[in-house]
Amino acid sequence: MCELPIDAQITFVYTHDLEGASHFYEAVLGLPLAVEQGSCRIYRVLDENAYLGICQGDAAPEDISGLIITLVASDVDGWYERIVARGWECEHPPRHNEAYQIYHFFLRDPSGYRIEIQRFDREDWDRSRRF
Repeated sequence: MCELPIDAQITFVYTHDLEGASHFYEAVLGLPLAVEQGSCRIYRVLDENAYLGICQGDAAPEDISGLIITLVASDVDGWYERIVARGWECEHPPRHNEAYQIYHFFLRDPSGYRIEIQRFDREDWDRSRRF
């Protein structure tokens, strides 16, 4: 256990098209907007203080091949159906990955960031939790 508590977590990514990214995160994924800061928008990912910040700016990297934003969800098929129904293309339908013991699929946001929706096949995947 960490001696000093952390109250929330925000991961920031940068984009050249804040409006397009905002449409994706709000209308396609349905994430609620938590904070509007003009050139940055922060979306609530979990009720437990996890957020994703999308910022307009020149800091948007040209090479994003090594970055994956993973959202862990129990209903991967439901997420896939929702995203496809909203007209967004996914890289492949949900499938099992035996090497990582997950069930998942990928899509890309308007900035090209790779988004993964996954479920762990193992109930004990989070060692920090004591069941």
